[in-house]
Amino acid sequence: MSSIPLRVMARIDELLREERTLSFEFFPPKTPAGEAQFDRAVAELAALGPSYVSVTYGALGGVRHLTRDVVLRVNREYSFPAMPHLTCVGHSHDEITQLLDVYRRGGVENILALAGDPPDDGAAGGDFRYATDLIEVIRASGDFAVGVAAFPEGHPRSADLAGDRRRLADKLALADFALTQFFFDIDVYRRLVDDLAALGNITPVIPGVMPFTSIAGTRRMAAMNGTSIPSALLRRMDAVADDPESTRRLGVEVATELVRDLLEDGVPGVHLYAMNRSASIREISAALDLGSHPDRHVRPESIPESLS
Repeated sequence: MSSIPLRVMARIDELLREERTLSFEFFPPKTPAGEAQFDRAVAELAALGPSYVSVTYGALGGVRHLTRDVVLRVNREYSFPAMPHLTCVGHSHDEITQLLDVYRRGGVENILALAGDPPDDGAAGGDFRYATDLIEVIRASGDFAVGVAAFPEGHPRSADLAGDRRRLADKLALADFALTQFFFDIDVYRRLVDDLAALGNITPVIPGVMPFTSIAGTRRMAAMNGTSIPSALLRRMDAVADDPESTRRLGVEVATELVRDLLEDGVPGVHLYAMNRSASIREISAALDLGSHPDRHVRPESIPESLS
C-alpha cells in the first residue's frame, strides 16, 4: 500500500458546511529540539482525526519561512490540511503575493489573514495596514478559503466595543470563517455571536480555547489580547502557580468544561491551542470523546486508485 496520505476535503469553508470541525494550533519550531517536539505533537494529535491544523506567524513575519516550510511539510505528510497564519504589517505587496504563490503551488487551500502587531515604536512600514487589505490580495492570488481573527471581548486597540463589532462584521463579510482569540467565560463568546448576528453576520465564528500550562504566561497573553480572567479562576490559578503539573491539569479541567459548554451550544467547530504539545489536547479529547476516525473527511472519489 502506498504511504501517500489519502486526499481529503481541504477547504475549511467546505468542511464547516459538512460537520463541526476540530482543529489544533501550532507554532513553527526554531530549533532541532523544537522541531522534534513539534513533529511528535502533530503525529500524536493526528490520531484524533483533526479537520485541519493552523501554524502561527512570527511578529512582523520574522519566522515567515519557518511557517511556510512547516505548513508545506504537514500538507505533504498528513491527510488533513495545514493553514498558515499570514500577517501583513511590515510587508510589501510583492512579498505577500510571492508567498501566496508558493502556498498555492504547494497545495495550500486555506489562509488565516491577520493584520499583525506593529513594533513597539509603531514604525511597521509595508504596503498594508488592515486584514481587509490582505484579504483582497489573497482573493486575487488563488482560490483560497480565507479565515480572519475575532476578539470576543474586542480588539485591544479598539476604542469601543460597538465600533469593534461593526468593523469585525464588515471583515467577516469578506471572509469564509473566523477563529477567536482565547477566552475563559463562555458568555463573552455568546455575546460576540449575538452581536454579530444582530449586524447581519452569517459567517461561522469558531471559538478558540487554550488549555493553559503556565500561569505567568497566561496572565501575560491575556493582558496583551484583552482577555479577562474571571476572579474565581484567578484564585485557582494562583493556588497552583508554583506547580507546573498541577497548572497543566487545571488548564485541562478549565478547557474541558469550556469546550463541553460550547459543544452544547452547537458551535460550528472548536479550535484548540496545542502549543506544540499533545498531552493536554489528548486528555480533553478523551474526556469529551472528540476524536474520530482520521479518514472521516475523505471523499470517495478523491481516494487514489492504488489505495482503493
